Amino acid sequence: MQPLRRIMTGLLTAAACTAAHGAVPLWTPQDLSQRLLAAHNAERARLGIPPLKWSDKLARQSLEWARQLAQVEGLEHSDTADYIDPTDGEEGENLWRGTKGYYTPEQMVNLWVDERKIFVNGPFPRNSTTGQWRDVGHYTQLIWRSTTEVGCAIAASEEDEVLVCRYLEGGNVIGEKPY
Repeated sequence: MQPLRRIMTGLLTAAACTAAHGAVPLWTPQDLSQRLLAAHNAERARLGIPPLKWSDKLARQSLEWARQLAQVEGLEHSDTADYIDPTDGEEGENLWRGTKGYYTPEQMVNLWVDERKIFVNGPFPRNSTTGQWRDVGHYTQLIWRSTTEVGCAIAASEEDEVLVCRYLEGGNVIGEKPY
């Protein structure tokens, strides 16, 4: 197994919202998938980008990785997130971690959407007013025009919840504009 790449953007995203919103109810898998998909597609609709379809295969992969991340501190992208399946293509991945029971699925996704405040629709990686693509990398993946499928899962530790979303095809391609 190759060493995992540490990412700081997910940690910063999770730290960006500190307000408590009370305990989150348990969701059925179908309810959770519908809510996460709707949160993604609301932003894509706002931009006139075609909606994503839900992928059970990507959701299963996301659950495997979310369960592993829930057992460790911090966030790391999976080695398989950049995996190129000859039948499917290259996958992308967004990660989020926050205090257990404080966030709805929509709030989790909307923390990625909030990156649009500093987003510039230029060729990747020139997509942020800060000059750092990592500051908007979750957002660009979420709105990447050629991405057509998403699958997500949430896993929990005693203190945190981890959301992993996998995308097909992966976005953030050097030299291409998100939309």
